[in-house]
Amino acid sequence: MNQYVFTFDVSRCSGCMACTVACQDQNDSIAGSSAYRRVTALEEGNGNDCHISFISISCLHCEDAPCLMACPTCAISKDLAGMVSSNRDLCIGCHSCELACPFGAPKFAADGKMAKCDFCHDRVEAGLKPACVRVCPTRALDFGTQQEVTERKAKNAALKILKAL
Repeated sequence: MNQYVFTFDVSRCSGCMACTVACQDQNDSIAGSSAYRRVTALEEGNGNDCHISFISISCLHCEDAPCLMACPTCAISKDLAGMVSSNRDLCIGCHSCELACPFGAPKFAADGKMAKCDFCHDRVEAGLKPACVRVCPTRALDFGTQQEVTERKAKNAALKILKAL
């Protein structure tokens, strides 16, 4: 099976944080607690030449996931669809995965066990998109197999070129 991926178009993101709220809702997070998806503002320039961009990021379900390699209890696994998930029963709360992840994806609940984005696997198995992608009003987020996403991006790029002609 082709690996699932998220894609993000920084030029479309308005920083509305709908993706973060949808993530919290989907995962029954308490308001104010860490969502698995977060939006960060990136300020560039200064004075009258200032521009703010927004970056929406969650677990990237890395092909060669460093969190998986760092976990001493094998509580983190990756399935054939590329979904990196955690087994809270095996987690000992050592934070090795957190230290290994360059994207800050592992989050720790009050019980000290790790949890993270799982591509909303229940939704995906039901043929739906992850909650964060579904609610994005500007369509800055996308989701699908690597092949599907690549084909959509190529088609959109071709349409932009045709419109410009």
